Amino acid sequence: MICGVLTFRAPLSSSCSFTCDSKRPAKHSARLKIQCSNSSPDIPLTAEKIVNDSYLTGGAYDFDRASTSLTQKLLSSPKKVTIVRHGLSSWNKESRVQGSSNLSVLSETGVRQAERCRKALGNMYFDRCFSSPISRAKSTAEVIWQGRDEPLVFLDSLKEAHLFYLEGMKNVDAREKYPKEYTTWREDPANFTVNGIYPVRKLWGTAREAWKEILFSSGENFLVITHKSILRALICTALGLSPERFRSIDVNNGGISVFTFNKKGEAMLQSLNMTAHMYNDHTYVY
Repeated sequence: MICGVLTFRAPLSSSCSFTCDSKRPAKHSARLKIQCSNSSPDIPLTAEKIVNDSYLTGGAYDFDRASTSLTQKLLSSPKKVTIVRHGLSSWNKESRVQGSSNLSVLSETGVRQAERCRKALGNMYFDRCFSSPISRAKSTAEVIWQGRDEPLVFLDSLKEAHLFYLEGMKNVDAREKYPKEYTTWREDPANFTVNGIYPVRKLWGTAREAWKEILFSSGENFLVITHKSILRALICTALGLSPERFRSIDVNNGGISVFTFNKKGEAMLQSLNMTAHMYNDHTYVY
């Protein structure tokens, strides 16, 4: 039986004791029995850690075979991936369709948002940072990664979806000039098509490629900077959701999401679109 340590503080004017049931099979977690009485003042206590190294915080302690592997091959170790959407861009601000265009650049507000992300993640160690090479994401990554030793890694598989003639158009103009195509893009994106190409469905294949490039990299803790549509696809493919669920997930500029992967390449979404750092000096440690 292997036990670790969990610390907590008992209520004032109480005392507690615990026992650890070591007769349970090794593959199962230890069972803790905690008993308290009202006989003594505030006492810091320790309790044991379950054998699979997960603390008793209410979180899942294991998810083997609970989701589908993204890699189909064993990883060298479990991985943690933090994904950040780029800061506010010039075309975000102007309500234009961006797609894969490189003409939309990081705005002054976007730079400040990226700086907030950098500070919020300042206590976190990352083995490397992957970014889309498209300007608004690249600039965000350069701000967030400032002061880190490892060079940025740019992946074409993290580029945003290509939206052809809609790119650069204001949403109101695109709706007026291409009502059928624009409505399909907004309301049924999985079936939005241009010249026989389905951009959102294609994005699912691109996202799977990106996951493999990231997860098979050396290291255990990665940072990823990218765009909303490919970010949606990354989240959905990791969770086994189809392109029809594309708009079921939203992520703000500078929003932070976190995945963990076991050695089989199975994903668990731990946090989605964290934005506390956008409104105060909140920092993350996980």
